[in-house]
Amino acid sequence: MKILMIGGTGTISSAITRQLAESGHDLWLLNRGNRKDEVPAGVKQLIADVNDEAEVLRQIGSEFFDAVCEFIGFLPSQVERDLRLFAGRTRQYVYISSASAYHKPVASPVITEGTSLANPYWQYSRDKIACEELLMREYREKGFPVTIVRPSHTYCERAVPLSVHGLKGSWQVISRMLAGKPVIIHGDGSSLWTLTWNADFARGFVGLLGNPKAIGEAFQIMSDESLTWNQVYQCVADALGVPLRACHVASEFLAAVAPREWDFTGNLLGDKAATVVFDCTKLKRAVPGFQCTTPFHLGVRRCIDHLTAHPELQMEDPEFDVWCDRVIEAQQKARGLLLT
Repeated sequence: MKILMIGGTGTISSAITRQLAESGHDLWLLNRGNRKDEVPAGVKQLIADVNDEAEVLRQIGSEFFDAVCEFIGFLPSQVERDLRLFAGRTRQYVYISSASAYHKPVASPVITEGTSLANPYWQYSRDKIACEELLMREYREKGFPVTIVRPSHTYCERAVPLSVHGLKGSWQVISRMLAGKPVIIHGDGSSLWTLTWNADFARGFVGLLGNPKAIGEAFQIMSDESLTWNQVYQCVADALGVPLRACHVASEFLAAVAPREWDFTGNLLGDKAATVVFDCTKLKRAVPGFQCTTPFHLGVRRCIDHLTAHPELQMEDPEFDVWCDRVIEAQQKARGLLLT
């Protein structure tokens, strides 16, 4: 198949790029070229800003694609741009949405593609919902061949997936663990979460490309493994070879006292604080044999090994570190006052 990926080098899409390239597909990437050294041999690269429609059209010329995959579309205006660029130029348009779009607060912890979409906590999720609605309207009214994919928390070797961290990622949490300092876990740590290794996700995604069962449909792709956040953090500590010193703090409190730009209201109340268990039966019917094979306790060890070997990925975050100390100290003082 001839496939165009808008993006192609991110956490999710990099694994898809590798799998498609290894399978011998005619693969094209459209992005700014910031990670072009990581692109497999034989993959065609179109270096452009996708918002520069004239330049994109100049580069793709009269090419027609079996599939166009959008990994960096977050706003309805970006989807409208894609409709202008690719309507009539592809047999399938695959849009990466988000499992955070599912209804919050959660009415049922078991999530299927039929679960309603609504998230009053997170603008990011509301924008994804709006994009989905626009695309499904185009499918119903004009036959635009859309497939919607909803990932949950997908990760790769570049970063350890955790719930409470600053804008520079999770390394500072790891640094605290290595230093023997307590780390913050939202709530009591007992809510269930799903973490999916990107190569596992890619197998499900690739199975939807060119698949007639996928047109006009939405699919969620994630692991069947459900872990509590306490288990997630314990797996990280075990991979580091250190004890876990957990400090549990209410999600609502964290959202109230964190800097606004960290958006804990969206990330926690609108997503990670909710217990969810995803039912991927629909995907497995469309892609027989799909199965995730990387449990988190093994995947996180790959992350730690990669981060250890790549110091440039170890991004210190002193602002977050100080904030953690202040929150933990405040909770300890409040406990002390109530016990006197």
